[in-house]
Amino acid sequence: MEVEQYRREREPEFQRKQQVAMGSQGNLSAELQQATRSQVQGMQSSQQRNQECDPAHLLSMVCDVRSQVHPNYRITV
Repeated sequence: MEVEQYRREREPEFQRKQQVAMGSQGNLSAELQQATRSQVQGMQSSQQRNQECDPAHLLSMVCDVRSQVHPNYRITV
């Protein structure tokens, strides 16, 4: 009986602390989702801006070949 009385006295405080803890976890989740959305939007806009120049850059790297001897190459006799 004493245990039940103690439990009834402490239950409201426990519920309040639980709501505070769960509320902060909910806020963290919402903040994380917002940060993820903003990062994804930034990546998508960057991809859209750079989409046109990528093929030209790749073609120039493939077609403009410059033959060079590596600096570490040694002729041995």
